[in-house]
Amino acid sequence: MVISSTNSHKEMAVRRRIASIFNKREEDFPSLKEYNDYLEEVEDMIFDLVAGVDVPAIEEKIAKYQKENAEQIMINQARKAEELAAALAASKGQPAQADTDASFQGGFSVEPGQYAPSVPGGQPRPTGLAPQPVPLGGPDMQGYPMDDEEMMRLRIERGSRAGGWSIELSKKRALEEAFASIWI
Repeated sequence: MVISSTNSHKEMAVRRRIASIFNKREEDFPSLKEYNDYLEEVEDMIFDLVAGVDVPAIEEKIAKYQKENAEQIMINQARKAEELAAALAASKGQPAQADTDASFQGGFSVEPGQYAPSVPGGQPRPTGLAPQPVPLGGPDMQGYPMDDEEMMRLRIERGSRAGGWSIELSKKRALEEAFASIWI
């Protein structure tokens, strides 16, 4: 099946728009099931918008959700912006600022002249940097030594096994396809 680039661009635009509105996280829900139901509902809306199924009803639902949850949406957007800023600072090698270096306002460590988001209920959020995952990349990107051929072969073999592939599965499929193509 060939997907046209205009459809993929449309889907990406719809996903970006919906993700900026429906931006709750797992910790915003009392159970994992409720969070998964929320994610499923969001994916269904994205699919229907991209496919053009009942668009006016979905747009109405989005507008209603946006109006009812405007404050939570802005808080989550601010949280994401803080995390991105922290990740950018960490990637540039800048250490986290101590509270003694910055003014302390409303439970947040804030540099003078910087934005300090408000949190409902006056509960401060932790502002420390979370450990960042190591990005995948080549040796020149991260300074790690090049893997030798044996290590590369092991990685490929382990990766394919982790994905559920095995040589027996490949042989079985080849035999099934061969016998399925025989006409009697």
